[in-house]
Amino acid sequence: MFAVVRTGGKQYRVAAGDKIAVEKLAGEAGDTITLGDVLLAGEGDKLSDAGKVTVSAEIIAQAKSEKVLVFKKRRRHNYRRKNGHRQMMTLLRITAVGDSKAEKKAAPKKEAAKDNTPKAETKKAAPKKDTSEEKAAPKAKKAAPKKAAATDKAPAKKAPAKKAAPKKTESKK
Repeated sequence: MFAVVRTGGKQYRVAAGDKIAVEKLAGEAGDTITLGDVLLAGEGDKLSDAGKVTVSAEIIAQAKSEKVLVFKKRRRHNYRRKNGHRQMMTLLRITAVGDSKAEKKAAPKKEAAKDNTPKAETKKAAPKKDTSEEKAAPKAKKAAPKKAAATDKAPAKKAPAKKAAPKKTESKK
C-alpha cells in the first residue's frame, strides 16, 4: 500500500520500508512519529479513502542537508558576497502505511505489554533517584559556609614577574 503525505510544505509518495529525508521534525533518533496529513492512499491501481489511512515512521537521524551557496554580485561595483546555508532535515524510515482502525486495535495490546515491564523498572529506579537527591542536598548546604569563609579572606597578592635581562650585543670594531 502507498500513500502521498504532506510534511514541511512538500509532498512525498511513501510505502512501507521506504526511507525519506524531510524538513526537520521534533524528536530524537529511534522515536516513532505519525505523519497525519495524508493526501492520497491506494494499493496498485485502486485508490482508498485517505482520511482513514495513517502513516507511521521511525526517525533514523537528525542531520543537515547539502550546502546551498548564495552568491551576490553587482557588476562594475566591486560588490561580491558569498554565503552558504545547510538546512536541518530528518531522515525517516516508513514503518507502516494502513488503516488507522487496524493500527489502533493492535497498538493497545502492544502498549499494555510494554507498560507492565517498565512500571516495575520505574518503581525500582524512582527510590534510587530520590535518595541521591536527598544526599546531594545536605552536601550543598555544607558547601555554602565554606564558600562564604573563602570570600571573607583577602586574596593573596602575587609577586610581580621579573623582567628578562637585556641582551648583550657585540659591537664590530
